[in-house]
Amino acid sequence: MRKIIWMISVSVDGYMEGPDREIDWHMVDDELHRHLNGWLAGAGGFLEGRVTYELMADFWPTADQGPAAPPTVVEFARIWRDMPKVVYSRTLERAEWNATVVADVVPAEVLALKARPGGDLVLGGADLAAEFASHDLIDEYRLYVHPVVIGRGTPMLRPSDAKVPLGLIETHTFGNGVVMLRYERRPLGPLVIGDSGHGSSSGQPDGLGHRTEGA
Repeated sequence: MRKIIWMISVSVDGYMEGPDREIDWHMVDDELHRHLNGWLAGAGGFLEGRVTYELMADFWPTADQGPAAPPTVVEFARIWRDMPKVVYSRTLERAEWNATVVADVVPAEVLALKARPGGDLVLGGADLAAEFASHDLIDEYRLYVHPVVIGRGTPMLRPSDAKVPLGLIETHTFGNGVVMLRYERRPLGPLVIGDSGHGSSSGQPDGLGHRTEGA
């Protein structure tokens, strides 16, 4: 069964956007963009809320048409247009660019989507991720930690009483100082000290244009 992966860019102090929803502190250079393109091209679909979808649909469909568009932007514009998308919204009646609108997160429907053949499903947006997490539907947390403290803004995670055991499966440090941390969901049970996974370590908007969601 394919996985649901929450991909998020976050500051060192845990914010995904500033107090005015600004993301100009995201450090997406050519190296990081190539990495994101290479990974997202193999995904089976994007799961987005209305705000993330509208943010992306406002930019990416024509982002490759300008003569000055960098190769990484041209590549991701094609990836985004072609990628199947599920947009969770109670207000949108329809969405374009290979997108299907679904009103509510229904766990049985999500599990049926996971059971279909294809690549993993990439989840974007804090509010939608919080709803998925409330149903224990996130299999992997894929964080891109940017080397900046912004002080205030939208936190990556909402307050919750839930405890979700995770195992570190990969880290990677990019040349601009951004660090990727991949954690997979572990079954509930006793914590084994030192069991941190089996990953390796090495020293414009990003792939999903992370925003909070709205109906």
